[in-house]
Amino acid sequence: MAEVAVLGATGYTGIELVRLLNAHPDAEAVFLSSDSNPGKKISEVHPQFSGQVDLVLEPMQVEKIPGSVEVVFCALPHGSSAGTVAELLKQGFRVIDLSADFRLKEADLYREWYKLEHPQEQLLKEAVYGIPELYRSEIAGARLVANPGCYPTSTILALAPLLNISPAYAGNIIIDAKSGVSGAGREPKQPFHFPECSENFKAYRVASHQHTPEIEQELSRLAGEPVMLTFTPHLVPMIRGILSTIYAGPIRSNHEIELNAIYSDFYENSPFIRVLKPPALPETRLVRGSNYCDLALKVDQRTDRLIIISAIDNLVKGAAGQALQNMNIMFGLEESLGLEHLPC
Repeated sequence: MAEVAVLGATGYTGIELVRLLNAHPDAEAVFLSSDSNPGKKISEVHPQFSGQVDLVLEPMQVEKIPGSVEVVFCALPHGSSAGTVAELLKQGFRVIDLSADFRLKEADLYREWYKLEHPQEQLLKEAVYGIPELYRSEIAGARLVANPGCYPTSTILALAPLLNISPAYAGNIIIDAKSGVSGAGREPKQPFHFPECSENFKAYRVASHQHTPEIEQELSRLAGEPVMLTFTPHLVPMIRGILSTIYAGPIRSNHEIELNAIYSDFYENSPFIRVLKPPALPETRLVRGSNYCDLALKVDQRTDRLIIISAIDNLVKGAAGQALQNMNIMFGLEESLGLEHLPC
């Protein structure tokens, strides 16, 4: 039984990690931290864990983490995670970081999009971008895995097989994505209060969302040439889930059946990618609570434009579930272990 730690265990992502780890047959959380609730049992803060997980929440101090811990999940806020990660690595821990601090390879991009100087620039090149379906071999031996953002997970998985065919499709990509409110985190903010979100639907951070360079970075890596795209996120009045509608092309209208076969072959050995057979389309309720990413493709025969639709649960495949999938690979376990449950 591998011992793991979760830092930031009372945020939305941390809660999901604790929930998933509790059902994992070969891993156990032995250390949980929370600077907002130190000294309390996690079951006091989140009663759903009563009788199942009663660990006391510790202050976030690296020296308190037991030496027996093999992997630390760092679910701390962007900007404050990097220093903790560096200290964890010095102490010999392997780390899966769920913040944005190590996703970008260039410190200049981090400064531009997050408005922060990167405090651990020397670790950016070492960090392995943690999409298991694309980078399994690198993840297996990594000291530091940068768990992807939720929007990038949804869109990169949708576009990877297409760019694997030809980088020519990278020149005209438009991403229209919708997320549930939990994607903004648990800290109260006025735009995400119930009266602001309920019975409302809005775009936000238009042409300026911080996940844009992350998506472009990884798609450029796949295409072998620079990719620049249009990404518009929207806030939907639901708790969890992401639905991304992606437009690419031009592509010949008679290629739809061929493309479905290409996508199915590309993800043949990826247990959490479901390429739906036409006319089925992804829905957020059909992936809720699970680690699945559902994909569907349709060619608009009037415009020869490919439409790709992707659905994930932003807190599972977009965060905690993908982190657990990465942990399984790092431990040499079946990557689906502890994640086989169906959507709820």
